[in-house]
Amino acid sequence: MKKRKVTELNRPTLKEYKKIAKLPVVAILDDIRSLHNVGSIFRTSDAFKISHLYLCGITACPPAPEIHKTALGAEDSVEWTYCKHAEDLIRKLKQLGYTICAVEQAEGSLSPDKMPVEKEKNYALIFGNEVKGVQQTLMDICDICIEIPQHGTKHSLNVSVSAGIILWEFFKKLH
Repeated sequence: MKKRKVTELNRPTLKEYKKIAKLPVVAILDDIRSLHNVGSIFRTSDAFKISHLYLCGITACPPAPEIHKTALGAEDSVEWTYCKHAEDLIRKLKQLGYTICAVEQAEGSLSPDKMPVEKEKNYALIFGNEVKGVQQTLMDICDICIEIPQHGTKHSLNVSVSAGIILWEFFKKLH
């Protein structure tokens, strides 16, 4: 098995990527403290053709060297908007017909593989603070909660890892 070179991967240019059809999925990053996590989620969003990132609350915005370090330029390819209050954004997206999904540990949550995903719908995925998770006020207005099963001694995953798992699940079901 021969490892492929970067030049053999046939990746689109930034200009070409901007024209590619994106998934009907937006991600909301609410109060993410680590700029490296933000950058990592930008990069994952680029890989899985997420249509938009919303950076809310204390979540840092580009340009920032720490975001660029992990995003590697994906902060230029992925469309993003800063919104001070996630709750206002979520209510607006809900009015626009988005299915609002929290990624959190909660009663009645669904495993990612059990999450019903329909190609005709738009989805907004909420990823919360590294310590406190998704705020209860946001949980109260969600349609669905997705919980990644975990079987070790720790009670949570890094937010960028969680985003990677969930965005990959949506990509598989929608692409």
